Amino acid sequence: MSTAIEIVEARLNRIEVTDIEITAFLSDGRRISVPLAWSWRLSDATPKQRQNYEIIGNGQGIHWPDIDEDISVEGMLLGIPARHRQFSFA
Repeated sequence: MSTAIEIVEARLNRIEVTDIEITAFLSDGRRISVPLAWSWRLSDATPKQRQNYEIIGNGQGIHWPDIDEDISVEGMLLGIPARHRQFSFA
């Protein structure tokens, strides 16, 4: 017996960014919150820069143009924080 499973991709409706967390409100009614510290760029950004975001990819992620940061809904759901900056001494 085989069973077909339909996987519904999570989509963003809106987000809220505070001094301590990023909260994503999904189209299926779920709410995901992750610590702001997951993104060093957002942690270092001003409150004004944090509020300037775009929902991208038909609700698949968020882009902050002022600081060139992107976070995906999938990454938030899977618990994958943003990579830390790499330093080069070249």
